[in-house]
Amino acid sequence: MIHNPTILDIAKALGISKSTVSRALAGAENVKPQTRKAILDMAEKMRYKPNYMARNLTKSRTRIVGVVVPEFINSFFSRVIIRIQNVFEQEGYRVLITQCNESWEVERKNLRLLEEAMVEGILISVTEKGRNSDYYRELAAKGIPIVFFNRAEKGIEASQVLIDDYKWAFFATEHLIGVRRRLGQEKPRIMHFRGPDNIDLSGRRYWGYADALMKHHLSLEDDLTVRVKGTSREDGFMLMKGCIEKGNVPDALFCFSDHLAIGAMLALRQNGIEVPHQVSVMGFSESQSALVTMPALSSVAQPLEEMGETAARLLLERIENPDAGIRRVILDASLNIRGSSNPEFL
Repeated sequence: MIHNPTILDIAKALGISKSTVSRALAGAENVKPQTRKAILDMAEKMRYKPNYMARNLTKSRTRIVGVVVPEFINSFFSRVIIRIQNVFEQEGYRVLITQCNESWEVERKNLRLLEEAMVEGILISVTEKGRNSDYYRELAAKGIPIVFFNRAEKGIEASQVLIDDYKWAFFATEHLIGVRRRLGQEKPRIMHFRGPDNIDLSGRRYWGYADALMKHHLSLEDDLTVRVKGTSREDGFMLMKGCIEKGNVPDALFCFSDHLAIGAMLALRQNGIEVPHQVSVMGFSESQSALVTMPALSSVAQPLEEMGETAARLLLERIENPDAGIRRVILDASLNIRGSSNPEFL
């Protein structure tokens, strides 16, 4: 775990008293100029953050909160953020927004930036599971409340706002099975583009898919689970193109994300395979792009505005009342069935 330098560390390094360091960092006049300079130089060398000390002394407030999201490629996070901003602006707070481009290193830099900006709390949807767990704990230990939304980190004392990814992946897969059986395929081959292993909800969506197959007595074949590294349209296109070239074309496809599904649909169409008559396709997250594909994409719709509102309220509660308990809120979702999965909706 990263050790954040303290006043005591600076005092020990210089062989002076802790109170002298404290007075110098607070800007007190009763410190010799050369001693003050030595203290400030050592604080900079040790990457000590004096703002926190000043904040504790003055009990001042910044009324700033931070938001950290994995990416801005699709509309998912922007819709959540808009509601977060509305809540905090009504309460007189400013919101600093950062994105990580799915990089845990960038996420860590963004967290450090927010810490140095003296935010009073952080809302975060994590990039890679476990990579920054130590930093989340460090921030919590410093009294900066954290609320996870959409993607959470286990083992951290923080509130969470999620949906039941397992349940809705199960329902999505079950829908695909039902459609293919109504089309006369008793044993349809249902493929799953599984999300990156470093994102914890990838596993929950996979097990929802797998258990739906088992419930309906369909085999869980190795070549029907395709692991992805990225979640873009290009990733979906290339994965499905590879499946087609190998002759591994499923009867239905359930994707970790809408963008994977949209890319896969393009590859199918370019190869003369009709969606949904030959292959039914289902996405997850209900991006705005789902409404403009041909045919329109079926997807699991998450309550994005409610997610942003709930996460913001939970963080406000922790900021205004540090003794407020940790809460885990599971929001409902829905299946939006369109033409990509069911010919009846064309």
